[in-house]
Amino acid sequence: MYHATSVIELRQYVQHWKEHGQSIAFIPTMGNLHAGHMSLIEKGQSLCDRSLCSIFVNPMQFGPNEDFNHYPRTLDSDFEQLEAIGCNLVYLPTASELYPEGLEKISQVQVTDLTDYYEGAHRPGHFTGVATVVLKLFNIVKPDVSVFGKKDYQQYRVISKMVADLNLDVQIIGQETTREASGLAISSRNQYLDPEQTGKAALINQLLRDCAGQINEGERDFKAVEARAVNRLDEAGFKTDYFKICNAETLLPASAENRNLVILVTAGLGETRLLDNIEISLW
Repeated sequence: MYHATSVIELRQYVQHWKEHGQSIAFIPTMGNLHAGHMSLIEKGQSLCDRSLCSIFVNPMQFGPNEDFNHYPRTLDSDFEQLEAIGCNLVYLPTASELYPEGLEKISQVQVTDLTDYYEGAHRPGHFTGVATVVLKLFNIVKPDVSVFGKKDYQQYRVISKMVADLNLDVQIIGQETTREASGLAISSRNQYLDPEQTGKAALINQLLRDCAGQINEGERDFKAVEARAVNRLDEAGFKTDYFKICNAETLLPASAENRNLVILVTAGLGETRLLDNIEISLW
């Protein structure tokens, strides 16, 4: 596995591959890698000749109440996992290279509509930071394909809209969520759960599947479905930020006429915010 720490170095590898007619799959990450990330790389490898992963803890997407300095950095473990899966190159940019004049002076990318609610409302400025760094990375790497996990469904839709709006020449692929046997979505945040909380956290996916089943069976009082789910989470000791049944494309509240839906949920358990979702197709 090759390593690149600068734009010039990275582009040398990419140019060599493209001169030999090889396609490139790119997976941007913040490190602290786990099985979910590996599934993104495997998807990219199934679609392209070369796989490239970036590791960069992006300060621009952290809010004032979020501790950038304490985000887990596990490069040794990350490298071992990437080597084992056959990733071709890992890109390790520095903040000084991506933001040479600091965060205050960098041009920013704001994706309209999709960033006003849910995680966008709870973490102001978060999606601007995500979209800005992803656009920069796309312009540096110029991949053919980029794979994003659907666990962070709103982020996946934000990036997809940015690519469409700005006519970027990259195909965005959404990869299904990797789960524990209990149904719990695999996430870097899970490491902060104690054993009791880990067992309890599986309720989120159970509720999502239960609610999807009700909708598939004809339930269209979405507000009632949401209220029952929030009540069950509250009774189990969660602090629910939102549990919303949405149009899967616009993320606006779903109407009875919508055929493609997604249920988005974020709920706190102890000090940990857990995100999950489920897609529903009504045909």
